Amino acid sequence: MIVAKDHSDSLERRRGARPAHLARLLALRDSGRLLLAGPLPAIDAEDPGPAGFAGSLVVAAFDSLEAARAWAAVDPYVEAGVYATVDIHPFKKALP
Repeated sequence: MIVAKDHSDSLERRRGARPAHLARLLALRDSGRLLLAGPLPAIDAEDPGPAGFAGSLVVAAFDSLEAARAWAAVDPYVEAGVYATVDIHPFKKALP
């Protein structure tokens, strides 16, 4: 599980890096390794508008925590300076 928190002023950088970020997620999906992924809106709204996003969550299958860290380290959002922090944790799906 990858939990990333955005810098408070990263909305424009996020928008610019989004196509490349989504392409990597689609590649994970197409390889059957993506369980879920999505942004964390900064406010409780379908479209947070200028409030932007607080971060992102990605739950995917990797061979190891090191592989997950390596994948996350080269995410376009990391490279664009969108994320302030990126935390990687083991995840065990229980439901559904």
